[in-house]
Amino acid sequence: MTLNRTILDIHILQTVPPSNLNRDDSGTPKSAMYGGVRRSRVSSQAWKRATRQAFAGLLDASELGIRTKKVVEVLAERIQVLDPSMTRAAAQSLAAETITTATGSKVAVPGRKSKQDAEDPAAESTYLMFLSDRQYDGLARMTVDGGKGGDLKALKDYFKDKEHRTRAKQLVLTEHSVDIALFGRMVADSTDLNVDAAAQVAHALGVHAVEVESDYYTAVDDKNTDAETGAGMIGTVDFNSSTLYRYAALDVNRLQENLGAGHDDARPAEPTRRAVMAFLEGFVTSLPTGKINTFGNQTLPAAVIVKLRTRRPVSYVAAFEEPVRMGEEGGFLRQSCERLAAFVPELEKSFGLDDGPEGWVLRVGKETEGLASLGRSVGLAELLTSVGEAVVGRLTAEGPARGASTRAGGAQAGADVAQGPGA
Repeated sequence: MTLNRTILDIHILQTVPPSNLNRDDSGTPKSAMYGGVRRSRVSSQAWKRATRQAFAGLLDASELGIRTKKVVEVLAERIQVLDPSMTRAAAQSLAAETITTATGSKVAVPGRKSKQDAEDPAAESTYLMFLSDRQYDGLARMTVDGGKGGDLKALKDYFKDKEHRTRAKQLVLTEHSVDIALFGRMVADSTDLNVDAAAQVAHALGVHAVEVESDYYTAVDDKNTDAETGAGMIGTVDFNSSTLYRYAALDVNRLQENLGAGHDDARPAEPTRRAVMAFLEGFVTSLPTGKINTFGNQTLPAAVIVKLRTRRPVSYVAAFEEPVRMGEEGGFLRQSCERLAAFVPELEKSFGLDDGPEGWVLRVGKETEGLASLGRSVGLAELLTSVGEAVVGRLTAEGPARGASTRAGGAQAGADVAQGPGA
């Protein structure tokens, strides 16, 4: 079969004890109906946010982006680093002009949040903007060149030149960070700056029916005397516990396009390899932090199945459409693994999805033994190395990235992923 695409599928089974990882507007753990029963659910936005936060320990800051409305403040700080003689107000005025020119987005000064605010706030965009560390640096250098000494009129005249305007926009179209390349970007005022997401993340879903419980708690006033009875505070917090099926898919070709061609001719796939390994480790090991101090539900996956495909992503969630029933001695993990072990070979045989030997299984405990046949057994370190090497091998065989270029267009995935709450 011709290797015309490289797609990474990640399947995870993870047990979570009493917890409230991701709550709705009433404070109740999120849930969903599937297979006719109520299941525990953790939104894709919550786990994408946790994955992005994990990148801080996996990648250099220069490889990451900043998603904020405070784009003018961020850019102004970098302008002042390049020209320390420039005042804060002047740097912010120049930054606002550059952001508007480069992105087409309007910025405005918000009202003061407090009368005690010592300084006037910097202008903000009307929606969250996602720019990479390198994009900010490039815009800062251009701003200082065009508005020397903080001269706003000079910068406006500078941007009247079509070549300079084009270059400013080009700076936002290139040097995408790993998180922008993975999760996409939507710029409402300039759709040509949108970046299609390379990663798809499903809502984590319980494999069995679940009920929400409530914890009634009290807090005692430390200064109360023995004569003063009763609690100083009373409250309740909702929680559930579940064995979750988690799934993510990564279009490696799209990721390479978003990142652009490699900067090292001898290793053109190196940026993509690093991004794939960071996403895999970040997604596998991360955990949303909702009510984490209350429940301390610090678990890691019991099983991880990783497949490299050549045609399209494939989720295994249908294995759990019929809810898993508790085992004779309790627990849902063993039955969940047995369900997957039976479902996956039949699915792949029926649809001709056998993409070769590139499949790996990371598992813990006797309950997961049934999954051993679904791939080569590995630990986390070997999984990351093996997947990274396999990705490089496939990309090298395919040749130069399809359209690896200055941008990745299209609003659909960017609109769906980049601006979702918590992504």
